[in-house]
Amino acid sequence: MLSRIDHTVILLSCVAILLASGLTIAAGPTLQTSFQQLEAAAPDLNPVVLELALEAAECAWKSGERRRDILSVIDYSLPSVTPRLWVFDMDSKTLIYKELVAHGVGSGEFSATRFSNQSGTKQSSLGLFRTGTTYFGQNGYSLKLHGLEKGVNHKALDRTIVMHGAWYVNENFGKKYGRMGRSWGCPALDPKVAKPLIDTIKEGTLLFVYYPDLDWLNSSEFLRGCGGDSSTTSP
Repeated sequence: MLSRIDHTVILLSCVAILLASGLTIAAGPTLQTSFQQLEAAAPDLNPVVLELALEAAECAWKSGERRRDILSVIDYSLPSVTPRLWVFDMDSKTLIYKELVAHGVGSGEFSATRFSNQSGTKQSSLGLFRTGTTYFGQNGYSLKLHGLEKGVNHKALDRTIVMHGAWYVNENFGKKYGRMGRSWGCPALDPKVAKPLIDTIKEGTLLFVYYPDLDWLNSSEFLRGCGGDSSTTSP
Protein backbone atom coordinates (compact mmCIF):
# COMPACT_ATOMS: atom_id res chain seq x y z
CA MET A 1 0.00 0.00 0.00
CA LEU A 2 1.29 3.48 -0.83
CA SER A 3 2.36 5.66 2.07
CA ARG A 4 1.19 9.24 2.50
CA ILE A 5 4.59 10.42 1.23
CA ASP A 6 4.24 8.23 -1.88
CA HIS A 7 0.80 9.68 -2.57
CA THR A 8 2.11 13.21 -2.14
CA VAL A 9 4.94 12.62 -4.58
CA ILE A 10 2.61 11.08 -7.13
CA LEU A 11 0.06 13.87 -6.79
CA LEU A 12 2.84 16.37 -7.38
CA SER A 13 3.72 14.39 -10.48
CA CYS A 14 0.10 14.58 -11.61
CA VAL A 15 0.19 18.35 -11.18
CA ALA A 16 3.36 18.42 -13.27
CA ILE A 17 1.59 16.41 -15.97
CA LEU A 18 -1.28 18.88 -15.97
CA LEU A 19 1.09 21.83 -16.18
CA ALA A 20 2.89 20.18 -19.09
CA SER A 21 -0.39 19.59 -20.90
CA GLY A 22 -1.61 23.15 -20.45
CA LEU A 23 -4.97 22.00 -19.07
CA THR A 24 -4.76 23.48 -15.57
CA ILE A 25 -6.82 26.34 -14.30
CA ALA A 26 -4.86 28.71 -16.53
CA ALA A 27 -6.45 26.99 -19.53
CA GLY A 28 -9.17 28.47 -21.70
CA PRO A 29 -12.31 29.93 -20.09
CA THR A 30 -14.66 27.17 -21.27
CA LEU A 31 -12.62 24.34 -19.76
CA GLN A 32 -11.89 26.39 -16.66
CA THR A 33 -15.59 27.02 -16.15
CA SER A 34 -16.38 23.32 -16.64
CA PHE A 35 -13.79 22.35 -14.06
CA GLN A 36 -15.09 24.85 -11.51
CA GLN A 37 -18.68 23.73 -11.96
CA LEU A 38 -17.86 20.04 -11.76
CA GLU A 39 -15.60 20.58 -8.75
CA ALA A 40 -18.44 22.35 -6.97
CA ALA A 41 -20.83 19.53 -7.88
CA ALA A 42 -18.43 16.83 -6.59
CA PRO A 43 -16.35 18.26 -3.72
CA ASP A 44 -15.32 14.75 -2.63
CA LEU A 45 -13.58 14.06 -5.94
CA ASN A 46 -9.87 14.86 -5.86
CA PRO A 47 -9.50 17.97 -8.06
CA VAL A 48 -6.29 16.60 -9.60
CA VAL A 49 -8.17 13.46 -10.68
CA LEU A 50 -11.00 15.58 -12.05
CA GLU A 51 -8.57 17.66 -14.10
CA LEU A 52 -6.89 14.56 -15.49
CA ALA A 53 -10.29 13.13 -16.40
CA LEU A 54 -11.24 16.34 -18.18
CA GLU A 55 -7.94 16.40 -20.04
CA ALA A 56 -8.32 12.81 -21.20
CA ALA A 57 -11.93 13.37 -22.23
CA GLU A 58 -11.13 16.58 -24.09
CA CYS A 59 -8.37 14.78 -25.99
CA ALA A 60 -10.73 11.93 -26.89
CA TRP A 61 -13.44 14.31 -28.02
CA LYS A 62 -10.97 16.17 -30.22
CA SER A 63 -9.90 12.81 -31.64
CA GLY A 64 -13.41 11.90 -32.72
CA GLU A 65 -15.28 10.49 -29.72
CA ARG A 66 -18.82 11.80 -30.12
CA ARG A 67 -20.65 11.54 -26.80
CA ARG A 68 -19.83 14.69 -24.83
CA ASP A 69 -22.95 14.71 -22.66
CA ILE A 70 -21.81 12.27 -19.94
CA LEU A 71 -18.43 11.75 -18.25
CA SER A 72 -17.76 9.07 -15.61
CA VAL A 73 -14.75 8.94 -13.27
CA ILE A 74 -13.47 6.14 -11.03
CA ASP A 75 -10.74 6.92 -8.48
CA TYR A 76 -9.20 3.60 -7.49
CA SER A 77 -6.76 5.31 -5.12
CA LEU A 78 -9.64 5.37 -2.62
CA PRO A 79 -10.58 2.35 -0.47
CA SER A 80 -13.46 0.23 -1.70
CA VAL A 81 -15.79 1.22 1.17
CA THR A 82 -15.71 4.82 -0.10
CA PRO A 83 -17.93 5.89 -3.00
CA ARG A 84 -15.39 6.30 -5.80
CA LEU A 85 -17.45 6.44 -8.99
CA TRP A 86 -18.81 9.79 -10.15
CA VAL A 87 -21.08 10.30 -13.16
CA PHE A 88 -21.47 13.84 -14.51
CA ASP A 89 -23.98 15.44 -16.83
CA MET A 90 -21.61 17.52 -18.95
CA ASP A 91 -24.38 19.65 -20.43
CA SER A 92 -25.68 20.92 -17.09
CA LYS A 93 -22.34 20.38 -15.26
CA THR A 94 -24.12 18.47 -12.50
CA LEU A 95 -23.42 15.26 -10.61
CA ILE A 96 -25.83 12.44 -11.42
CA TYR A 97 -24.31 9.58 -9.42
CA LYS A 98 -21.71 9.06 -6.70
CA GLU A 99 -21.49 5.33 -6.01
CA LEU A 100 -19.53 2.43 -4.62
CA VAL A 101 -17.63 0.39 -7.19
CA ALA A 102 -15.67 -2.84 -6.80
CA HIS A 103 -12.19 -3.63 -8.08
CA GLY A 104 -10.73 -6.92 -9.25
CA VAL A 105 -9.70 -9.60 -6.77
CA GLY A 106 -6.23 -9.55 -8.33
CA SER A 107 -5.89 -5.81 -7.75
CA GLY A 108 -5.90 -5.91 -3.96
CA GLU A 109 -8.10 -6.47 -0.93
CA PHE A 110 -9.23 -3.28 0.80
CA SER A 111 -7.83 -1.03 -1.91
CA ALA A 112 -6.72 -1.58 -5.49
CA THR A 113 -2.96 -1.31 -6.01
CA ARG A 114 -2.29 -3.58 -9.02
CA PHE A 115 -3.70 -3.21 -12.51
CA SER A 116 -3.41 -5.19 -15.70
CA ASN A 117 -4.51 -5.51 -19.31
CA GLN A 118 -3.85 -9.26 -19.38
CA SER A 119 -6.36 -12.10 -19.30
CA GLY A 120 -6.29 -14.33 -16.24
CA THR A 121 -5.03 -11.68 -13.82
CA LYS A 122 -8.50 -10.80 -12.48
CA GLN A 123 -7.16 -7.26 -12.10
CA SER A 124 -8.87 -4.02 -12.93
CA SER A 125 -7.59 -1.82 -15.74
CA LEU A 126 -6.78 1.89 -15.76
CA GLY A 127 -7.24 4.54 -18.39
CA LEU A 128 -9.95 5.84 -20.67
CA PHE A 129 -12.83 3.67 -21.86
CA ARG A 130 -15.78 4.11 -24.18
CA THR A 131 -19.01 2.51 -23.01
CA GLY A 132 -20.66 0.07 -25.39
CA THR A 133 -23.91 -1.79 -25.62
CA THR A 134 -25.73 -3.68 -22.88
CA TYR A 135 -26.57 -7.35 -22.60
CA PHE A 136 -27.82 -9.91 -20.10
CA GLY A 137 -25.02 -12.23 -19.03
CA GLN A 138 -23.82 -14.30 -16.11
CA ASN A 139 -23.95 -11.20 -13.88
CA GLY A 140 -27.29 -9.96 -15.17
CA TYR A 141 -27.68 -6.63 -16.92
CA SER A 142 -24.17 -5.64 -18.03
CA LEU A 143 -22.41 -2.91 -19.99
CA LYS A 144 -19.54 -3.59 -22.39
CA LEU A 145 -16.45 -1.41 -22.00
CA HIS A 146 -14.07 -0.62 -24.86
CA GLY A 147 -10.56 0.23 -23.66
CA LEU A 148 -9.11 3.10 -25.68
CA GLU A 149 -5.49 2.85 -24.49
CA LYS A 150 -3.32 0.25 -26.21
CA GLY A 151 -1.29 -1.77 -23.73
CA VAL A 152 -3.27 -0.38 -20.81
CA ASN A 153 -6.88 -1.43 -21.26
CA HIS A 154 -7.44 -2.30 -24.93
CA LYS A 155 -8.11 -5.96 -24.07
CA ALA A 156 -11.05 -5.10 -21.82
CA LEU A 157 -13.63 -6.46 -24.22
CA ASP A 158 -11.71 -9.71 -24.76
CA ARG A 159 -11.33 -10.05 -20.97
CA THR A 160 -15.06 -9.44 -20.50
CA ILE A 161 -14.34 -6.45 -18.29
CA VAL A 162 -17.87 -5.05 -18.05
CA MET A 163 -19.94 -2.98 -15.66
CA HIS A 164 -22.62 -4.94 -13.81
CA GLY A 165 -24.43 -5.19 -10.51
CA ALA A 166 -23.05 -7.46 -7.78
CA TRP A 167 -24.50 -8.57 -4.45
CA TYR A 168 -21.19 -7.89 -2.73
CA VAL A 169 -21.21 -4.15 -3.46
CA ASN A 170 -23.30 -2.32 -0.86
CA GLU A 171 -22.88 -0.45 2.42
CA ASN A 172 -23.93 -3.39 4.60
CA PHE A 173 -21.27 -5.64 3.06
CA GLY A 174 -18.69 -2.95 3.67
CA LYS A 175 -19.70 -2.52 7.30
CA LYS A 176 -19.53 -6.27 7.91
CA TYR A 177 -16.22 -7.02 6.20
CA GLY A 178 -14.44 -3.68 6.11
CA ARG A 179 -14.30 -3.75 2.32
CA MET A 180 -16.44 -4.42 -0.71
CA GLY A 181 -16.46 -7.79 -2.36
CA ARG A 182 -14.22 -8.08 -5.40
CA SER A 183 -14.88 -8.91 -9.02
CA TRP A 184 -12.74 -10.60 -11.66
CA GLY A 185 -11.65 -7.18 -12.87
CA CYS A 186 -15.02 -5.59 -13.53
CA PRO A 187 -16.17 -2.26 -12.04
CA ALA A 188 -19.12 -3.89 -10.30
CA LEU A 189 -21.90 -1.78 -8.75
CA ASP A 190 -24.58 -1.97 -6.09
CA PRO A 191 -27.48 -3.82 -7.79
CA LYS A 192 -29.90 -1.13 -6.60
CA VAL A 193 -28.28 1.46 -8.83
CA ALA A 194 -26.67 -0.69 -11.53
CA LYS A 195 -29.41 -0.62 -14.18
CA PRO A 196 -30.28 3.08 -14.09
CA LEU A 197 -26.61 4.05 -13.96
CA ILE A 198 -25.71 1.73 -16.84
CA ASP A 199 -28.60 3.09 -18.89
CA THR A 200 -27.33 6.62 -18.23
CA ILE A 201 -23.77 6.01 -19.44
CA LYS A 202 -24.21 3.31 -22.11
CA GLU A 203 -23.48 3.57 -25.84
CA GLY A 204 -20.54 5.84 -26.37
CA THR A 205 -19.84 7.91 -23.26
CA LEU A 206 -16.39 8.11 -21.68
CA LEU A 207 -15.21 6.47 -18.45
CA PHE A 208 -11.91 7.59 -16.89
CA VAL A 209 -10.36 5.13 -14.42
CA TYR A 210 -7.60 6.59 -12.24
CA TYR A 211 -4.87 5.34 -9.95
CA PRO A 212 -1.55 7.16 -9.31
CA ASP A 213 0.46 4.85 -11.56
CA LEU A 214 3.31 6.97 -12.94
CA ASP A 215 4.05 4.69 -15.88
CA TRP A 216 0.50 5.11 -17.15
CA LEU A 217 0.26 8.80 -16.27
CA ASN A 218 3.50 9.57 -18.10
CA SER A 219 2.66 7.60 -21.24
CA SER A 220 -1.10 7.85 -21.74
CA GLU A 221 -1.97 9.04 -25.23
CA PHE A 222 -4.84 11.03 -23.75
CA LEU A 223 -2.71 12.97 -21.27
CA ARG A 224 0.29 15.30 -21.60
CA GLY A 225 -1.19 17.54 -24.23
CA CYS A 226 -3.04 14.75 -26.04
CA GLY A 227 -0.01 12.76 -27.02
CA GLY A 228 1.74 11.14 -24.07
CA ASP A 229 5.37 11.48 -23.12
CA SER A 230 7.12 8.57 -21.44
CA SER A 231 10.29 10.60 -20.83
CA THR A 232 9.02 12.45 -17.78
CA THR A 233 9.87 11.12 -14.33
CA SER A 234 8.51 11.93 -10.89
CA PRO A 235 10.02 14.87 -8.98
